[in-house]
Amino acid sequence: MTILVLGGAGYIGSHMVYELVARGIDTVVADNLETGHREAVHPQARFYQGDIRDRAFIDSVFEKEKIDAVIHFAANSLVAESMTNPLKYYDNNVCGTKVLLESMIAHDVKKIVFSSTAATYGEPERIPITEEDKTSPINAYGETKLAMEKMMKWTDRAHGLKYVALRYFNACGAHESGAIGEAHSPESHLIPLILQVPLGKREHISICGQDYDTKDGTCVRDYIHVMDLAQAHVLAVEYLMKGNESNVFNLGSGEGYSVREIVDAARRATGLPIKEEPADRRPGDPATLIASSQKARTILGWKPQYTDMEQIIASAWKWHSTHPNGYEK
Repeated sequence: MTILVLGGAGYIGSHMVYELVARGIDTVVADNLETGHREAVHPQARFYQGDIRDRAFIDSVFEKEKIDAVIHFAANSLVAESMTNPLKYYDNNVCGTKVLLESMIAHDVKKIVFSSTAATYGEPERIPITEEDKTSPINAYGETKLAMEKMMKWTDRAHGLKYVALRYFNACGAHESGAIGEAHSPESHLIPLILQVPLGKREHISICGQDYDTKDGTCVRDYIHVMDLAQAHVLAVEYLMKGNESNVFNLGSGEGYSVREIVDAARRATGLPIKEEPADRRPGDPATLIASSQKARTILGWKPQYTDMEQIIASAWKWHSTHPNGYEK
C-alpha cells in the first residue's frame, strides 16, 4: 500500500509520515514548504515539493506514484489570521481541496483521510462535543474546514470518493525520538509558546482572557498527542480500505485543561519557572472545547497512548530544549 501525505513536512504531517514508515507503509510526501520544513520529512519517504492548488503538480504526483489513499494536512490553520485574512484560507483550504479532489477523481484514487477540526463546532451547546452536534463555526478557519467536509460529502455522492474527516482538538507533543517536533513561525500554539519562556525566548506567557465561564476563568481545551493523532489516521485509512462508508470522527482525550493548568504542567515537566501575565481575549476563541471521542474508540478501535499532560509536555520539551530554533541550523 502506498499513501500520499499532503502537508507531510508540517507539524502533524511529519509525525504522520514517521508513523507510516515505522509501520512499513510506502509513503509519498507532497508539501509546498510554506509552513513545513524539508528537514522534518522522514528520509525513507519520497518527497515532492509543490502546491495542491497547482493541478499540473498534483496530477504529476498521481502519474508518477500508484497511490492507494491520501492523507490530507495541506491547509492554513491559524484562527487569528483567518479572521483578518479569510480569503487566504478559502484559497488554500477550500480551493486547494477542490483541485485535489478533481485530480483524485481523474486518477481513480477514491480514498482520503483529512484533518478537520473542533473549530467546525463553534461555541458548543454541550460538553463533551459529539459528532452529531451542530456545526456553526465562529471563525473563518473552522468555516473553511467545514466547507472541505461538505465538498467531500457531495464528491462522495457524485463520484464514490470515500473520506474520513477527523475533527481534532489541540495537537501537542513531539516524537519520542526528539528528532521532529513543532516549529511554526510565528508560533501560535499554547504549549510551544509556554516553553519559549524557560528557553529564554520570551519573558512571559500571556494568558489571553481571564473572565471565561470556566473553572479558573481561562480557556479550557482538549489536548491530544500528535502521535495519537497519527495512529488515528492510520486506523482511518484501514477503515476505508475495508470498504466502509465515509464518516466523521472526533479525536480528543475527553479531558479539559485550562490555560493555567497547562502552564502549571509545563512548570512541572521542565522543572523551571514560567512567568505568566494577563492579556486580552483573542477573537474567535470559544470558552471550552472538549471532545467525546467514543465513536472513534468504538468504530476505529482508537486508544490514545499519551494521557498524562505532564508526559505530553515533557515530549514537547525534549524537542524544544534540543532544537531551540526549530529546524534552523
